[in-house]
Amino acid sequence: MEMDWEAYGWERLQDGVGRRRLPGWDATVGLVLGTRAVLLYDTGSSLAEGAELRAQVAALTGGRKVTHIALSHPHFDHVLGTAAFAGAEVFGAVGSDELMRGARAREELYEDAVRQGVDPRAATEATDALVAPRHVVTGEWTLDLGGRQVLLANVGPGHTRHDLALCVPGPREIVFCGDLVEESGEPQAGPDAIPSRWPDALDRLLALGGEEAAYVPGHGAVVDAAFVRAQRDELARRFGVA
Repeated sequence: MEMDWEAYGWERLQDGVGRRRLPGWDATVGLVLGTRAVLLYDTGSSLAEGAELRAQVAALTGGRKVTHIALSHPHFDHVLGTAAFAGAEVFGAVGSDELMRGARAREELYEDAVRQGVDPRAATEATDALVAPRHVVTGEWTLDLGGRQVLLANVGPGHTRHDLALCVPGPREIVFCGDLVEESGEPQAGPDAIPSRWPDALDRLLALGGEEAAYVPGHGAVVDAAFVRAQRDELARRFGVA
């Protein structure tokens, strides 16, 4: 029987694949189910948000636990809930592991979270418990979830130095883009962005997904290849990239 995604505030993208747009910063979390494993793409902005996601996944799946986590990039609204998923295998783009183990990165995550409105106590709790990726992706990594294989692709740098996409095959390929693509606002280029490489990263996303794929941005509604290509061209103009 098909799960009732909408009852828990999730959007069904295809059989066994969905996403939720979290409140506050409209950050997307993705969920992919296999027969043996459950993959979550990003974990929210606090341990409380991570715990809520954990409970929702259990309710959606009849009590199954998240076994794998892929972190799109090391920004607070995408990674601070990870410690709520004890025992999960955590993946990130190469370099994100060393970055997130550093004291300076934790301090910056805390400062950014509080500046954006996270309660200081919640930000302290989450950064103290911050989980760095155990598995790093340098190019592409195929994961077998049981009856379904997914592809993790290190397509950056762009939005950050450590951008990891998730490609899910199916009747229509689904590409989780992280903040390389944003629909609900202009893509944000913070101090850790690599603007000169961002258009190339979107070219790599388009090559992975193709013209018929559904592209899931880090913030906003699902888009198509034409939207990604237009955003790629706008970023190239914005940053003066040939």
